[in-house]
Amino acid sequence: MTHSIRPQPGIMDIALYQSGASKVAGQTDVVKLSSNENPFGPGEAAVEAVRRSVYDLHRYPPTDHASLRRAIADTHGLDPERIICGVGSDEIIAFLCQAYAGPGEEVLFTEHGFSMYRISALAAGATPVEVKERERVTDVDALLAACNERTRLVFIANPNNPTGTMIGGNEVARLAAGLPEQALLVLDGAYAEYVEGFDGGAALVDSRSNVVMTRTFSKIYGLGGLRIGWGYGPQEVIDVLNRIRGPFNLSSTQLAAAEAAVRDRAHLERSRSENARLRTWLAEALAEHGVPSDTSTANFILARFADEDEAMACDTYLKSQGLIVRGVAGYKLPHCLRITVGDESSCRRVAHAIGQFKGGAR
Repeated sequence: MTHSIRPQPGIMDIALYQSGASKVAGQTDVVKLSSNENPFGPGEAAVEAVRRSVYDLHRYPPTDHASLRRAIADTHGLDPERIICGVGSDEIIAFLCQAYAGPGEEVLFTEHGFSMYRISALAAGATPVEVKERERVTDVDALLAACNERTRLVFIANPNNPTGTMIGGNEVARLAAGLPEQALLVLDGAYAEYVEGFDGGAALVDSRSNVVMTRTFSKIYGLGGLRIGWGYGPQEVIDVLNRIRGPFNLSSTQLAAAEAAVRDRAHLERSRSENARLRTWLAEALAEHGVPSDTSTANFILARFADEDEAMACDTYLKSQGLIVRGVAGYKLPHCLRITVGDESSCRRVAHAIGQFKGGAR
């Protein structure tokens, strides 16, 4: 590229994204526990909706997503007019940065927060600002202290990825109330469904004018391969985001699968209860092997090791056993491994392998 043709400022500061690995050289019986996927896959209703959708692939999808928005609204008790659907919640995050942050303005997120906040801020030309957490938990006081007249967006994932921790509703409300008047609080609820009785912040969105919630179908609904997400916020914010949303950003197949999935309560309940059971079992099994973790509210465990060397050695050993987990040095947690809660056999297999590793199998 010639020196006079340059991308917008900030773009070259974005490192190319590395997704969770799915293969190990020389291993055929591989268990992938690196991307927080639902081990039970999508529900049968969503699978059948995808099958039926193939007969209409020559038709353009609807641009208003009305049927899916209504299904989401019915399920969660929300106003369908204030819902926006996107290509995963990642697209909603990108829309928010594109619409509300730019050069000379700041986007805040926590020390171990999801990497897309920084990426989307830089892509919009804004300045990403990383704020310290307290023992791997979102620190509301630190976030409020980092706010200033340049702050436009504050992102928190609750529960957070990759820590699995979350803060209570009173703390979230205190954060929303304390933000400068020009700033929006964005509550990323990718893992909200794993918390029994949790609304992801929807009630706070309804009671305030400066809070937006994002959600996804990639986790508990088992539709990560289709990339569908949604957001809920004040009407004026949703109207702004719809101005920059591509009219056909979601395909007919995505829309049909997501609508079937959100109405399939049985699959969601089964996925949540099995995750909770196996998450507790896995955390306790690892603790018995001398590998602690914070109490997780999501579908993964952040396993802590003595140091980076031990975490890397364990990762290498797990790969040799056909087990793929996620190193999180990029999230400033080099001594940790993030382990998705798989099905029962996967959990037993990874716990056994870590026990072998700690017992000197390496």
